[in-house]
Amino acid sequence: MADTNSGWDGRGTSGPGGAPGPEAGPGPEAGPGPEAGPGPEAGPGPVAGRCAGGRPRGRRVAAAASLVALAALATGCEPGTAEGAQEVAPPARATRAAPPAPSPFLTAPAPTPAAEDAKPSAAPPPGPSASTAAPAPTRARPKPPAPSTAPPPRVLMRTGSESDRVRELQARLRQIGHFGRNPTGYYGSVTADAVQSFQAKRRLPVTGSTDAVTWQRLLAMTRVPTAEELDPPTERPLAAPDERCLKGRVLCISKESRTLAWMRDGKVLSAMDVRFGSEYTPTREGVFEVFWKSRDHVSTLYDTPMPYALFFSGGQAVHYSADFAANGYGGASHGCVNVRDKKKVAALFDQVKNGDKVVVYS
Repeated sequence: MADTNSGWDGRGTSGPGGAPGPEAGPGPEAGPGPEAGPGPEAGPGPVAGRCAGGRPRGRRVAAAASLVALAALATGCEPGTAEGAQEVAPPARATRAAPPAPSPFLTAPAPTPAAEDAKPSAAPPPGPSASTAAPAPTRARPKPPAPSTAPPPRVLMRTGSESDRVRELQARLRQIGHFGRNPTGYYGSVTADAVQSFQAKRRLPVTGSTDAVTWQRLLAMTRVPTAEELDPPTERPLAAPDERCLKGRVLCISKESRTLAWMRDGKVLSAMDVRFGSEYTPTREGVFEVFWKSRDHVSTLYDTPMPYALFFSGGQAVHYSADFAANGYGGASHGCVNVRDKKKVAALFDQVKNGDKVVVYS
């Protein structure tokens, strides 16, 4: 509704007659009225928008001016679509660039600065890949064993020893097939060879002497020998006695059967194995008498022990021989009658008297 006092009808006509006046719309230079508020580029144009006398032209003029000002702001402050202008896509809002897609050829994405701040400076090494074969382990060359500083085991028996323990050693070696003879109690070359055989088979130092280690190993593998194993009959089958042996107290010695029979009036009291001299030092044959007994005799000619010696012909005697006990019939005497059973010849020595008969025959 037009203000009746202004003389302006709000459409650019004045006066009651409605004659057209100049255009009321603002031109390019026109700025918004006081109600529109100032814009960044708007300002009052040459047409002040007031009538003569400075009174407002009406509410419609003010509303129209506000709309024009808003349109000017829309076209001047932000790009819009005006008549005859091409459509321009609004610029994209500046946002943080999205991280690039991980490459299938990379094992891990590069860390962002923020991630680097969150992680420790030293990253752990990557684990082994499942597709990568582990390297074959290298076999270290074994070091040579250090020389042992331990003292050697104590030797209990060696060549030349003679005791009941040597007899037990021989009996135990015989149980497992290393000693093929009857025990004698004397440690000779046959016993040393048997010990060496046992040591070699058990991977022990092969010395031939019985040390503490060898002895303990042998004890663990064998049982306690019986009395018969320790002291078996040593006599060989006796030959038929010579007729000269059938009367009185006689040492009846047969070269053929290699036996000695202690007889009284044709009855055998004891028998034992014997050996004789070699062809260069033969044992003399015939009938003799015991003329001298020497329990711990040592030969002055050969410097060898002759225990329990019963001399019957010059330097020839019946006596115990450790070599015969150890080596058997592999050796020979210097003409004496050797006995290898020490216990039996010791008992014989106590029973025989000087003057008893000795018969040696083939």
